[in-house]
Amino acid sequence: MIVDCGIYRDGRRTEGPADLSDALGEARAAGDAFVWIGLHEPTEKEFDLVSSEFGLHPLAVEDALRAHQRPKLEIYDDSLFVVIKPVVYEQRSDTVSAGELMLFIGDSFVVTVRHGEGAPLAAVRRRLEAEPEVLRHGPTSVLYAVSDAVVDHYIEVAAELQIDLEELEAQVFAPQGRSRDTKNTAAAIYTFKRQVLEFRRATNPLVTPMTRLSGAGVPFVDTGSQPFFRDVNDHLTRAVEHVEGLDRLLSDILAAHLAQVGVRQNDDMRKISAWAAMAAVPTMVAGIYGMNFRHMPELDLEWTYPAVIVLMGVVVAGLYRLFKRRGWM
Repeated sequence: MIVDCGIYRDGRRTEGPADLSDALGEARAAGDAFVWIGLHEPTEKEFDLVSSEFGLHPLAVEDALRAHQRPKLEIYDDSLFVVIKPVVYEQRSDTVSAGELMLFIGDSFVVTVRHGEGAPLAAVRRRLEAEPEVLRHGPTSVLYAVSDAVVDHYIEVAAELQIDLEELEAQVFAPQGRSRDTKNTAAAIYTFKRQVLEFRRATNPLVTPMTRLSGAGVPFVDTGSQPFFRDVNDHLTRAVEHVEGLDRLLSDILAAHLAQVGVRQNDDMRKISAWAAMAAVPTMVAGIYGMNFRHMPELDLEWTYPAVIVLMGVVVAGLYRLFKRRGWM
């Protein structure tokens, strides 16, 4: 569905014809105006009108309708097609979800297509309409403002994930005396790693498009906008480095957790072995005296039974002290 449609002349929104073709013709005739159309998860029938009026390339239209695209920048004869993946951090569930945002930049028009709930287009439009000196740069200003807002939000999400990682790290390296559920801890680490992977899918592929926009020679982009896109690219690099750091720390935490599990299993095995050794001594002695042999000299002595019982107790006590001193008990 079409969420918003506006004509911007000299950096300010003006009233224009409702027909898209007439609006585009009026904007091109004015010379300093452009049309900005925003759509949210349009159907094929809804998008056909827009694509036919603005002459959008069918391959780009297909990508915009199907979504599930990697961040990219593609240049066509009549337009520039940019895909950006905004991310949203859910406070209640501590999860990261990614949406998709497609921008068609052409001669005197901008078409934005939003999938999901993570694109800050309404806020960006309000901010741009409050800054007419920025909107005077035409469709490039929209591309810059959208990418800048998305990348700045990357840094905020990365900070939230850093807090969650510190809490997870404290849980893994908690003193052994505290009760810890090994299965839940491992599941939490893997779940968090999935969140970081989702974040990486949004940030890493966007580096190449932003680098291209930072240089010259990209059609339908204002020649004086390179410094602004370089600033966005710098912020994106910070976010990518932060995500890479989170991923490395998660791998280290997972390795440390698995090592702790192995150490605890070894401790348990040593305790089991120690108890088994202490139980083996009286079993062996009792087994010897339980054999039905006729000639056993000790059977004729009155003190044999208590002596054997005392002997078993002394040996077991000695083994217990030995294992205790070595930390097996």
